Amino acid sequence: MSSGRHGQRLEELWAGDFGDEYVDRNFEAGEGRREFWSTVLDLTRPATALEVGCNIGGNVQWVAEALGPSSVTGVDINQKALAELRRRIPGVNAVHGRARELPFPDRSFDLAYTVGVLIHQSPEDLPVVMGEVVRCADRYVMCAEYPAEQEPEEEVPYRGERGALYRRDYGGLYQEWHPELRLVHQGTLEEVATYWVFERPPAD
Repeated sequence: MSSGRHGQRLEELWAGDFGDEYVDRNFEAGEGRREFWSTVLDLTRPATALEVGCNIGGNVQWVAEALGPSSVTGVDINQKALAELRRRIPGVNAVHGRARELPFPDRSFDLAYTVGVLIHQSPEDLPVVMGEVVRCADRYVMCAEYPAEQEPEEEVPYRGERGALYRRDYGGLYQEWHPELRLVHQGTLEEVATYWVFERPPAD
């Protein structure tokens, strides 16, 4: 699956030193999210889950605590993050891969989700990445991302890089690009992100 030069640049950015530095800065990420994940998992009741852009497992830790590590898969493009994830959560499925080309069959997981990952996708790759998340979800799709505040798409300068962070109405985009999804819950995460939970209809 092809990607524009912008998307390729971002992948190289997150796979390299820029992504390694993100790992080093975010060792405590997710520490206060037990209640958030309790809400999401009580609503969706998954047996298996996939996080796209899992980093070192700030969210995976809570999902794995509920489902068991072997029932949770995290995929990321940064090898340092995956190594730390394996160290922190033995038995979890830590997979190296691109968000725009997930290495899983259709409907492989009861729940597929992103937290702070769609915001880092290039405009040309965003529909592809969101489509891949939906493709891999058997029943539920969840995203927790920074919403747009004024314009439909707002680029935000990010650590000296342009085109590396966007605020958008991600829930609205899921419903526009995948009208089969039904919104079942919406809320706020840590007062800065909005999260949306969608249900996907059963396969024919």
